[in-house]
Amino acid sequence: MKTKLNTDYIIFWLGQAVSQLGSSMTSFALTIWAYQQTKSAMAVSLMTFCSYLPYILVSIFAGAFIDRTSKKMILIISDTIAAVCTISVLINLSQGNLVLTQIYIVNAVVGFMNAFQSPAAAVVTGQLITDGNYEKASGLNSFSSNLIMVTAPVLSGALVGFCGIRMVLTVDLLTFVFCMFTLVYVKLGKNPETSKAHKSRQKRNDREGIEFLKKELGILYLMISLALINFFSRLTYENILTPMILARSGGDAGTLGLVNSMLGAGGIAGGIIVAAGKRKKNPCKMIYLSAVISFMFGDLLMGAGRNIFAWSAAGIFASLPIPFLMAGQNTLLYRMVPEHIQGRIFAIRNGIQFSTIPIGLLLGGYLADSVFEPFMSSEHAAAIFLQGIVGKGTGSGMAVMFLCTGILGALSSVLGYKNSVKNLTRSA
Repeated sequence: MKTKLNTDYIIFWLGQAVSQLGSSMTSFALTIWAYQQTKSAMAVSLMTFCSYLPYILVSIFAGAFIDRTSKKMILIISDTIAAVCTISVLINLSQGNLVLTQIYIVNAVVGFMNAFQSPAAAVVTGQLITDGNYEKASGLNSFSSNLIMVTAPVLSGALVGFCGIRMVLTVDLLTFVFCMFTLVYVKLGKNPETSKAHKSRQKRNDREGIEFLKKELGILYLMISLALINFFSRLTYENILTPMILARSGGDAGTLGLVNSMLGAGGIAGGIIVAAGKRKKNPCKMIYLSAVISFMFGDLLMGAGRNIFAWSAAGIFASLPIPFLMAGQNTLLYRMVPEHIQGRIFAIRNGIQFSTIPIGLLLGGYLADSVFEPFMSSEHAAAIFLQGIVGKGTGSGMAVMFLCTGILGALSSVLGYKNSVKNLTRSA
């Protein structure tokens, strides 16, 4: 029997989605500003690196604090600090004093606060989904995330073009105000106890999250396997997709735009299907089957494809299964993790799963420029064989990288499924 998500969760989701839209628009606008000032791709990459590094480092240790603190207060404080950072950028930009170093610092501060905000939001979601309808909630989150991925650059670029970056920052602050209204409106469960005896008991139990993962090895293996999946994804899609498409399409920006749009459209469609569909009996199978489909039909077709139609189809195949993967993971965590340690487990999950992203971002460019592209321009027998699959010329080395991540990603997903299922079954 189909069930509907409750009103409080819808309001909470809407507030978070609008806030994320504002933040994404600001991030895109500042990326444009940074590149215009420096003409350096590395300067732009460091902006992302400064966000991820504190997020990963702090996530491992933030969970215990999140579990014994009001989740609503964490969300309000973290969003407020992010808004203060936006205001500081707006003031310095208006006065002509904005420098790249300040943006790095702002990104680091926001990344630090996100280490608390993201697990707190995940726990709040579990509290608001009283009927256990976690897959629908995850599908709704995937829908909004992919919609933001598609629309934020368009909206931000339009505002920058017509009104300047300051208007984008102003819109970001307005989305913050809207988010605050939704947080005040939404009613959550009881806040954590504040008695001295309770605090003392909580401090003694700070290792409970680690002990839980030692017992539930299936959950730990799930996190590790998804970290590996993230590594392969960042090695190609968020790293070399743009230069590969431009190189193989003769620098056609329209082709690149359509392929990126298909990536977003696939994620949106997947989110809608998950949100509207029935609950799945085997979320673990859904996780890894989705990953295999994404790697096998997305990465392999993206590498072997030689025209806009193949690349667009690959974009859909790659992104449509991802909301199913996220829904399966969230369902498992909400079902198996006791609520009083969910903050710890979600924080540890973020620290583990995202730890491989900076490595993939840094390694992908190096492998493309220094290994695969030179190799594919050589007369080596393996290079000649691979040219028959992906073609010749600039970009063929990056295409081979997609073939590699497709095969290795699918194999890692199969191995991850076997390890997770075996250990989840033991603990059941």
